[in-house]
Amino acid sequence: MHQITEPAILYFGTPVVLISTENENGTFNIAPMSSVFWLGWRCIIGLGTRSKTSANLIRMKECVLNLPSVNEVRAVNRLALTTGVNPVPPVKQRRGYRYEPDKFAISGLTPISSDIVSIPGIEECPVRLEATVAKVHPVAEEDETLRGGIVSFELKIIRVHIEKTILVDGEPNRIDPDKWRPLIMSFQQFYGLGEKIHSSTLAQISEHLYRAPVQVENQE
Repeated sequence: MHQITEPAILYFGTPVVLISTENENGTFNIAPMSSVFWLGWRCIIGLGTRSKTSANLIRMKECVLNLPSVNEVRAVNRLALTTGVNPVPPVKQRRGYRYEPDKFAISGLTPISSDIVSIPGIEECPVRLEATVAKVHPVAEEDETLRGGIVSFELKIIRVHIEKTILVDGEPNRIDPDKWRPLIMSFQQFYGLGEKIHSSTLAQISEHLYRAPVQVENQE
C-alpha cells in the first residue's frame, strides 16, 4: 500500500560526479555532487547558485566531470562538508561545512591535464569528461522561497577519457556496463551497482545509432 509522504529530499539514486573547476586565483576546486543526468553528449547538472562551482562555471564556462568508481569512495568522502567559498555561506555553516582551499590535497586525488579545457581532471577517476557550458537555466523561479537559489547548467561534452579496463574488449568506443561500477548516491548514502538482473530490449539497438554529428567532429 502506498502512503502520502513528504521527504525532505528526492535523491532516489544517481551517479556521483566530481566537478573540477578553476578558481579566480588560478587554483582548482573539486565539488562532489549527484544531481546529474545525461542526454547523448549533453549533461545537465543542478547546483546552488552560491556555490564556488557555480561561480567558476559562469566565469570560466568550462569544467571536467570526473566520475569515480566504487573504489574512490573514501576520496569522495574526504571532500564532503567542504566548500571553496570563503566565508562559508550561512546555510552551509548550519550543515557543518568548512572552507577548504585545496581540494586536491585533502582528497588525495591527483590532477591530470586535459586536452581541450584549461582545467585538470582527476587521474584516479575511470571516466573524465571535458565540458563547456552551453546554457544556464534558473530553477524554481516561480517559488519565492527558492527563487535565485538553484541553477541548472547544460554542459556540452567535448572530450571523453575512459580507463581502458572498463571498455568492451576490442571496441575502443564502447563502455562495458559489466566492468563499469559507478559510485551511486541514494538518500545521502553511497552504493554501488550489483550484477545485471535482466537483458534490456533497448540493447537490441546498436549504440552507434545514437551517435550525433557533433560527436564525430569531436573525434576527428
